[in-house]
Amino acid sequence: MPKPLPIEKVQTGIPEFDLVLRGGLPRGRIHLLEGAPGTGKTTIALQLLIQTRDDGKKGLYITLSESAKELEATAASHGWSLDGFAVFDIVPIEAQLDRQQSVLYPSEVELGETVRLIIDRIERENPEVLVIDTVSELRLLAQDQLGYRRQILALKQFLQGRRCTTLILDDLTHQDGASDLHSLAHSVIVLEQIERTYGAARRRLRIAKMRAAEYQSGWHDFAITKSNVLVFPSLIAEEHKSDFEQTTMESGLPTLDELMGGGLTHGTTTMLVGPSGVGKSSIALQYVTAAVKRGEHAAYFSFDETFKTLQLRSIALGIDIQEAVEKSRVGWHRANPSRLSPGQFVWQVRREVEDRNAGIVVIDSLNSYLSTMPEEKALSLQMHELLTYLNNKGVVTILILAQQGIIGDVQNPIDLSFMSDTVVLLRFFEAGGEVRKAISVVKKRTGVHELSIREFRLFPDGMQVGPQLMDFRGVLTGVPEYDGSVETLLSGQGEAG
Repeated sequence: MPKPLPIEKVQTGIPEFDLVLRGGLPRGRIHLLEGAPGTGKTTIALQLLIQTRDDGKKGLYITLSESAKELEATAASHGWSLDGFAVFDIVPIEAQLDRQQSVLYPSEVELGETVRLIIDRIERENPEVLVIDTVSELRLLAQDQLGYRRQILALKQFLQGRRCTTLILDDLTHQDGASDLHSLAHSVIVLEQIERTYGAARRRLRIAKMRAAEYQSGWHDFAITKSNVLVFPSLIAEEHKSDFEQTTMESGLPTLDELMGGGLTHGTTTMLVGPSGVGKSSIALQYVTAAVKRGEHAAYFSFDETFKTLQLRSIALGIDIQEAVEKSRVGWHRANPSRLSPGQFVWQVRREVEDRNAGIVVIDSLNSYLSTMPEEKALSLQMHELLTYLNNKGVVTILILAQQGIIGDVQNPIDLSFMSDTVVLLRFFEAGGEVRKAISVVKKRTGVHELSIREFRLFPDGMQVGPQLMDFRGVLTGVPEYDGSVETLLSGQGEAG
């Protein structure tokens, strides 16, 4: 069979969006960008024309929904200029402003006349990239659905003959006949804005259709910042397989490494499980600081703590992490679950791994990550894909899961242990008139580990892990009891943690 001819692509000015489109919008075709008002259609269209201008090509923006000055104000809010491509506005009479562009009034002309004026302007400007904003205004002018479709078909035939790449915007304010454009357009891009009960709205997009061209299906989160549109392509872990040695990562504490069977294996996920305050974050930080001392790059994503709190804990463990962050040896990210979308979080993790070669990634904690996505099923799927990706890249991943309750009936808010290669259980226990802490490994897929329980303490001069303790019972039920001698336990005054 003959090989298909390569499709020329037009870059959108949004690099990550071009990744979703597998290179950009197919050149010379009609593309429909639809979404409710406020989803970001105009901003994405402006990015496309700015990229066209920067590429030295001619662009034209035809607006039926707002004036040229309003469009200019929108661009200025992002620090952009409309210089370098033409703007032609057809606006209602009540929106008339003092401007240089010609003004026409759709309320005074028929749909056919408006379409003819659009065609005349396209012929005059002869653009390589065209934006029409929005087709909803043309629907308002139509006397009937048949007449509207006939005029849109005429516009489509005219555009196809000119080899002009066209982006048509639709705000979906008039749903009657809206689906007709799906059959007329070569591709359909859908924008959506989801309002949360609390926090920032979540924006996402998907390619509903694209004829004869590859694209990445599914929903992709995106954000609009002051100067950019940032798209976060959904993760496909199988596209990121790599070769690496399954060596072990040591913690810098021989007794802790003995408990872990030599250390944490590259390309595996370890979950630290225990009640709040038991020392999960400190153990994770112990591995991070050990990696930094070896000259490796580490990434720490904190949903719960501020950097100041993390710094104080690191000092107690014998290293000031601030210097490591300032020298880019640790990538520290404060993840705010009320402002962060799941796709953006995954993209941040990918940047640490792919751009900065992070060998260890800590996610602290899964409890707060739950609030970024209310659907537990979707959360599990996305987390599974992220963990598979990190394992494929040979990263040591540490997940922190805080259990509900301190003592007694301690429960997990969600069961993700099946996704973890190693599960480390931490518990409080009482001995010698003190509240102490115990650590044990209940699962490790990649090798042998100790079956015993050890005590650990967070001293002001660093973490200590004690010898094996054989006189424990009740650890798995959440109420550990120690019947052995206090002489075998760690000694020391106070604890930092």
